[in-house]
Amino acid sequence: MNRRRPRCIRWARWAVVVVGASVQAQEPRQAPPAPGPLVPAALPPIAEAVLPNGLRIVVVENRRHPILSLTLVLPAGRVLDPAGKEGLASMVAGLLTKGAGARSADQIAETIERVGGSLGANAGADYFAVTATALSKDRALAFSLVGDAVARPIFAATEIELLRTQTLSALELERSQPDALAARQLDRVLYGSHPYGRRATQTSVQRISRTDLIGFHRSRIRPRGALLVVAGDITLAEVRRLATPAFRGWLGTPMPAPTLPAPPTRTRPEITLVHRPGSVQSNLIVANLTFGPNDPRYHAAVVVNKLLGEGADSRLFQVLREQKGWTYGAYSSLTRRRGLGRFEASTEVRSEVTDSALTEILTQLGTIRSVPVSGEELERAKAAIVGSYPLTVQTAQQVADAVADVRLYALPRDYLETYRVKIGAVSPDDFVAAAQAAIRPAEAAIVVVGDGGKILDGLKGIAPVSIVDGEGASLSEADLTLTASVLPIDPAKLLATRDSFSVRVQGAPFGVITSSLTPTDSGYRYTEHSAIGGFVEQTTILDLDRSGGMVAVKQDGKAQGQPTTIEVRYRGGRATGSANTISPEGPKAVTVDTVVAAGTIDDNAIQAILPALPWAPNASWSFNVFSAGQNESRVTSLKVLGTEMVKLDRGSIESYKVEWSGGWQPATFWISVAIPHKLVKIGIANAPIEIVRVK
Repeated sequence: MNRRRPRCIRWARWAVVVVGASVQAQEPRQAPPAPGPLVPAALPPIAEAVLPNGLRIVVVENRRHPILSLTLVLPAGRVLDPAGKEGLASMVAGLLTKGAGARSADQIAETIERVGGSLGANAGADYFAVTATALSKDRALAFSLVGDAVARPIFAATEIELLRTQTLSALELERSQPDALAARQLDRVLYGSHPYGRRATQTSVQRISRTDLIGFHRSRIRPRGALLVVAGDITLAEVRRLATPAFRGWLGTPMPAPTLPAPPTRTRPEITLVHRPGSVQSNLIVANLTFGPNDPRYHAAVVVNKLLGEGADSRLFQVLREQKGWTYGAYSSLTRRRGLGRFEASTEVRSEVTDSALTEILTQLGTIRSVPVSGEELERAKAAIVGSYPLTVQTAQQVADAVADVRLYALPRDYLETYRVKIGAVSPDDFVAAAQAAIRPAEAAIVVVGDGGKILDGLKGIAPVSIVDGEGASLSEADLTLTASVLPIDPAKLLATRDSFSVRVQGAPFGVITSSLTPTDSGYRYTEHSAIGGFVEQTTILDLDRSGGMVAVKQDGKAQGQPTTIEVRYRGGRATGSANTISPEGPKAVTVDTVVAAGTIDDNAIQAILPALPWAPNASWSFNVFSAGQNESRVTSLKVLGTEMVKLDRGSIESYKVEWSGGWQPATFWISVAIPHKLVKIGIANAPIEIVRVK
């Protein structure tokens, strides 16, 4: 039953609105008062000391909340990874909290979670950090956990292999992500042989042994040269009392850092095109080296970056997205490093406008260097930085990190207190000088990830172009065009089989796929049933002729609760039938009646025919694949990248690692080296999903 609101309440509401409007009409709005002058920020008291073992301590005392944060930083970042064993520092960081002192990995996790705290470690480019947060009543536990992590790690063999597997899976996923490919190649071309330019690879991670991990810890994770910043509800005297037992036995000075080669210099912009077959978008990065971390132009450069590409009101965002409609966003950033820092501008656009977008980015970089900035624009950028700065030093962890940066980068002691004042003091002349020092498009390293066959010609008119594949290996222009051929399917290898696969998301079971191949009077029938996480339930029946050629495919099921069907027949050089599938825009109905080239493979047949190919080191084939859901064919390629031992539930199998590229959903297959060749595992591009053989 509907209840009417009492009239008195409704009348009261209208009265408030009318009276409010009357008051506003009678009292004109007054301009807000002008902001007062910027003054140095007031930080909590800071006290410092040095322990007998050489560990420097900085305590930022703040009694407002019963929370504290520990940040222990050491000069032992990825820059110290030995050549050929990139990833070593990161693996050490990943293992320090996976068993230390008298606690196992599970016991450490349970202990810190029980008190609502956190514990972690990571290796940056320059520095290695161990961090912990806890309520101040649990301060002794926080110190104990951090002390055990740095002084008494276990490096258990089981944890090493688990972390290695996780790292390899992450690297495999990274290979399918265009932004990750762009970042990796940018490091390589920008820094050259300098360690900043090296990154972990599948090979380097496989080479890292327990001896390497222990050796890095013993030679690099030492107290002299390290810095412990403790922020929150604690005093220096309490830190001394807790740190002494926590870091007992932790002694020594780290090995001297090796002399590092200088990064390469450029006298012109140069483009590295990372060929990603079948890509419909291009990822662009334009970058150059800048200056050291305590350069006096840094504050003005921060303002330049804010105006140019930090946020939705920046020039790059407004021009490339709002005016041109080429992208969802365009940004720029400044990276502070112990050595040379860097500037970069980046965006992602559809393939057709790659050259136009790159040209516009270079134009904007040139403009900000040469055209005086308006007073209004400059003041707006400075005000945004000044206004948001307090949000970056609110929590105990933020304060600890900020103070650590000041000490490690040898910044002025009053850097944090005077940051807003110096930002507010940036003049138009300071702005131009910083822009010209930090942004140099005439000598930029440019990385473009996309389908080279579609975008190369447009890029040639901008700057010299070198072409590489996703692994960084050089390619020629001829390599950008795939010529389809008929796959060398050996019907004798199409054996009657029944297989089962587990679908796993980040290692956790998420579904199953079962398949079978059965000889028939006219050829072969492949049947596959998929049940994945309640989202996909499908049965596919594929008929092949005696040579392994396509005859027909029928698929029924549901995806995301919507019915899906495919029914296509291959005959006389045509594919005919229909498909009802799910697309990002919703259900999609397709009538199929199209010419297909001889030897075309239905996209549902890939898994069935893989065992029938003549696998060998360096094997590579290009061939046509037809997708009924897309109603089109594409030239795709299978390429053996090498061999790997793949761990299964019942042991390990030496397998060919095979890249399938150019399709609608690129993937990586692992095929057993031993005959009969069996599909062992599938990795799906752009997704943390693996399909692993269980039977």
